[in-house]
Amino acid sequence: MRRKIVAGNWKMNKNVIDAQQLMTQLLEYKNNNTTNCEVWIAPPALYLMMAKDIFEQDEIGVFSQDMSEHESGAYTGEIAADMLESIDATGSLIGHSERRQYHGETDSHCNRKVKLALDKGLIPVYCNGETLEQRKAGQHFEVVKNQTEVALFTLSAEENKKVVIA
Repeated sequence: MRRKIVAGNWKMNKNVIDAQQLMTQLLEYKNNNTTNCEVWIAPPALYLMMAKDIFEQDEIGVFSQDMSEHESGAYTGEIAADMLESIDATGSLIGHSERRQYHGETDSHCNRKVKLALDKGLIPVYCNGETLEQRKAGQHFEVVKNQTEVALFTLSAEENKKVVIA
């Protein structure tokens, strides 16, 4: 059976007070309502520990918005899969269109990130999709096919079962 997931990527929004209020409201809502889906959030990295504290005993998944393709090293501003594993994060978004557009992230980068996430027991949420220009040019199917092949086809069938495609 397919998993039903509702996920919210906060992007670069919310100050610490607003983030805490939103997390508290989400927790109260989830505790007072029956849901037939998994609920996941991807707050800014600064708030990952706060989210883990607030949702400690709850079933709300806490994801990073990105993670490094490197295991460790001199990569200022990056978050290693080990770091996410050490705070018991649920997983990480990988390959978001904004990472591709503004940071030059490629499908090969995404492949390395997906493999690292899986190695650390994290759920990789692989984001794929075309740009508006590619869609207008009728290239959208080919773009998504190529992204998926490069990022995921080197994985085993068992590994692919653990990847969520967004």
